[in-house]
Amino acid sequence: MSSNENIVWHNHHVSKEERSQLKIQKPCILWFTGLSGSGKSTVANAVETKLLELGKHTYLLDGDNIRMGLNRGLTFSDKDRVENIRRIGEVAKLFVDSGIIVLSAFISPFLDDRQQVRNLVQDGEFIEIFVDTPLDICEKRDPKGLYKKARNGVIRNFTGISSPYEAPENAEIHLINDNISIEEAASKVVDYLKEKGYLDA
Repeated sequence: MSSNENIVWHNHHVSKEERSQLKIQKPCILWFTGLSGSGKSTVANAVETKLLELGKHTYLLDGDNIRMGLNRGLTFSDKDRVENIRRIGEVAKLFVDSGIIVLSAFISPFLDDRQQVRNLVQDGEFIEIFVDTPLDICEKRDPKGLYKKARNGVIRNFTGISSPYEAPENAEIHLINDNISIEEAASKVVDYLKEKGYLDA
């Protein structure tokens, strides 16, 4: 007998709708994806700051931070990358159920993995944000020195160099992060949320 056969989902007395109404917002996942050095975390932080100023309830999940705790022990192999995103998706789903606007900043290089996270929540609760920054610009920035290590063979399975990145095909928000400011990029995300009614549920 599988151990899963002894597990039964426990329904809460307080609903997601009630939690959302209390916070006066529509919960969702803002899923920032892009190459290392593309500016995902920087833009996500700026968006969260703007939402805080608007009195919204948020939480930011960052790739490096999560790998220091929840996903400690996972490597950067394709198999572990899939598991990394699966776990993040489940955590993000719980945040949505709590009525929170959760921001997730992960490379998440594979289309199927991002689609699986989208499938975990209801329509309209997953907003994919493609932080589209050319590889050469990411390499010039290289804030952690990772591209240099990847080019020298020190880091294996590095996205964009020795491991593929599958760009979003129909992202809700497409930020070409080349010649725009962080302020402008963050404003585009917040404006989208305002227009679609996420901030006044």
